[in-house]
Amino acid sequence: MINLYPAQIESISLHRVGNKNKNEGIFLSAEPFGLNDETTGLLKEYFFKPFREKEENYYHLSHEVDIEFNEVYKYVTEIFSDSDRAHECSKKLATHLFEQSNHPHIKSGEVYVAYLTGVLLDNEKIDAVGIFKSELKHDFLQFEERGSNLDIIIQQGININKLDKGCLLFNTHKEEGYKVLSVDSNRYDTKYWLENFLGVTALTDENFYTKNYLKFCQNFAKDVVLPAEDKQQEVLFMNRAVNHFAKNDAFEETSFLNEVMENPEFIPEFKHYKVEKGPKYSIEDVSNFNIANKAVSDARKKIKNVINLDTHIQIKMDFINPESAQKFVEKGWDEERQMYYYLVYFNKEEKS
Repeated sequence: MINLYPAQIESISLHRVGNKNKNEGIFLSAEPFGLNDETTGLLKEYFFKPFREKEENYYHLSHEVDIEFNEVYKYVTEIFSDSDRAHECSKKLATHLFEQSNHPHIKSGEVYVAYLTGVLLDNEKIDAVGIFKSELKHDFLQFEERGSNLDIIIQQGININKLDKGCLLFNTHKEEGYKVLSVDSNRYDTKYWLENFLGVTALTDENFYTKNYLKFCQNFAKDVVLPAEDKQQEVLFMNRAVNHFAKNDAFEETSFLNEVMENPEFIPEFKHYKVEKGPKYSIEDVSNFNIANKAVSDARKKIKNVINLDTHIQIKMDFINPESAQKFVEKGWDEERQMYYYLVYFNKEEKS
């Protein structure tokens, strides 16, 4: 888990890269940007906010021949070895980004390369390099007094509440290509940032396996449990699956199946489904791994626990206490009305 609140920006370099396809150029600043308290505070919020809000999906730098041939790896390693080289390396990073900026959809923009200290990653304080890019410009109104009138001046600038692209490269796992986090608000050119510029692949760690296994379970519930049972059982299955992950530090598939599968007939179905669909989630050969609590929390927020009825009524199940959904909600069939019904037991209505 990452904590960016104690992080400090030790140095930052600003450059501008254009689109080569449109014959736009590149501007490299001669010196690092001079930080002060006001700009430091604004830039930290601009750079770090998306990473605090986004699910932590880690990557690592890679190359089909050898990691040493990855341009970003080469320059970031140089910065970690000697932080005084950060500005010169930032020019090389900006130039490398410019060389990849040849698709007509890619927008020109400012590139920021920051050397960071005090980042907490898994409770360990480490250094990091941040590479950020602002692309989309917005119109802003400024006001100026001219004599007895107040005039409007239209200017263009960036919205510091929304970072267009950014990545954090942490000084850990160097041999595997460092640990990397990336954000990209503009989805029309993702290959340009992740593949062409950074050259990253997903890091298959506990976060990766926890997230992907739960996604796999969610699809099993939709594709197998729902058609065979009903929506209530689909929701309850995911209730049990998420709670199993939440209360365990390590995952063991046999234990998981014995606890979560109330209907034993689903166990061979699950194993068959894993052979068929497992490769999509890179879990086909995975049955043991450490559980990442942050990934479980993120998954819990995304999994739907609502039964939507065609009578415009919703029944929301509780992920924290799934046994209550099992014990106090019954499904039946009304012969007279020729309709299904849910019978809900309760003692009193709780105030919202």
